[in-house]
Amino acid sequence: MKKILTKLSNIKLNVKIRLFFIIIILVFSLVFSMVFSTMIKYNREYNQILHSATIASGFSIDFKSNFDYKMYRIIIGSKPFYEENPYEDVTDAQDIATKLQNSAKTDGNKDRAETIYKFLENLAKHVGKIEENLSESGHYDENMTILENDIRVLTLLIQDTVLEYIYYETLEMENVRVQMYDQMMNTMKFSLIMLGIVVVGALLASVVISNSISKPIKQLSTITNQVAKGDLTVRSNIKNGVEVKVLSDSLNIMIEKLSNLIEAVKIEQTNLREMELKLLQEQINPHFLYNTLDTITWLAEANKSQEVVQMVGSLSNYFRTSLSSGKDLVTLGDEELHVRSYLQIQKLRYEDILTYEITIEDELAACRIPKISLQPLVENALYHGIKNKRGMGKIIINGRRIMNDVILTVVDNGIGMTKERLEEVLGVLSQRCNHRKDIYGLYNVNERLSLYFGEGYGVSIQSEYMKGTKVTIKIPAQYSQ
Repeated sequence: MKKILTKLSNIKLNVKIRLFFIIIILVFSLVFSMVFSTMIKYNREYNQILHSATIASGFSIDFKSNFDYKMYRIIIGSKPFYEENPYEDVTDAQDIATKLQNSAKTDGNKDRAETIYKFLENLAKHVGKIEENLSESGHYDENMTILENDIRVLTLLIQDTVLEYIYYETLEMENVRVQMYDQMMNTMKFSLIMLGIVVVGALLASVVISNSISKPIKQLSTITNQVAKGDLTVRSNIKNGVEVKVLSDSLNIMIEKLSNLIEAVKIEQTNLREMELKLLQEQINPHFLYNTLDTITWLAEANKSQEVVQMVGSLSNYFRTSLSSGKDLVTLGDEELHVRSYLQIQKLRYEDILTYEITIEDELAACRIPKISLQPLVENALYHGIKNKRGMGKIIINGRRIMNDVILTVVDNGIGMTKERLEEVLGVLSQRCNHRKDIYGLYNVNERLSLYFGEGYGVSIQSEYMKGTKVTIKIPAQYSQ
């Protein structure tokens, strides 16, 4: 018994439910088949009797009076024999008698139908005798005697026998009705008993199936609560129930992966903090600050007070948005102000080689982005692109929303990169660590975007030597509350 229960417990849940429903369907199919077959059986008998009674009703109630009167008119010469044609009435009645004999339910009625047929044969003989007498004169009295003593007696016997036939068929119909009622009551009792068995079986099966699910689920719930409290050492040990066992094994794998993931996140957080520290150090780049202050001094000595005010304001905005009250994520509006301040400062320093254009859709102003994501890209465009190519250069910053993402591009018409250099840069961006100072800005931005928003987001680069470079940032459209 234990082996059977063990085998049943290891059956898949959907198979258990399917077997349960198959058993119920088979039981109800059995009951339905019994009821249906009983109904068909008695309905067939009932229809046969009703059919016999219907055929018997084919005998006109006035058959005797009509036939007697027709023969009387023939004998007295009121109507010619060929016009009345009594043989036709006899033939029709014989057809009905034959059908009654074939459809009779009881042996007694079969005998009655046969008797009716014999009466009709005798009736036809007497009609033939009258027809023969009519061909000669002087047989009037004999014909009247045949009418009174033979034809009227036979039609009376036929009529009485037909009525007896209908009576006994009706009586048999009542017997069938009583048998059908008794059989239906027995079938209903059997159906109720089977229904009770099915209900009890269904209740027991539901208890067994629910326990096979609820008990392991409670165990899994206890384990998940322990995991939620931080205990990643617990493991599930469920053996029975295919689906629940799979769930148990999956939970164990998930706990193991979660433990490993937490360790990996700790490492990633450490790396992220290190990058943020390096980023903060780069924000206050001494060379950039010295050069900017030198430019301010030079402008002041040249009495260009308006340019001094503009540069000091831009420098103030630059450092204010860089610090951003210690927040890691800022709005795209603040990020735009930060990079615009940077470009305003650089424009005053490199007015002979630098122009810029910023076009970011207004609806994206509240979109969230890690701070200082655009400025390193613009700095690369200036120092590694435009400054290395003669003539006036231009930096174009564009921002637009596409479906659920925000696409930011930094395009310059500087010297660009060779295929070899582009492959080198793309290779560094795909690595998990980088110590190349000349690519650190790009790598830093790409890594931070991936850490914040996940795979599929970050930086992509397109470049062609002597034509320029296009750097694209892809982030999800997440708005500040």
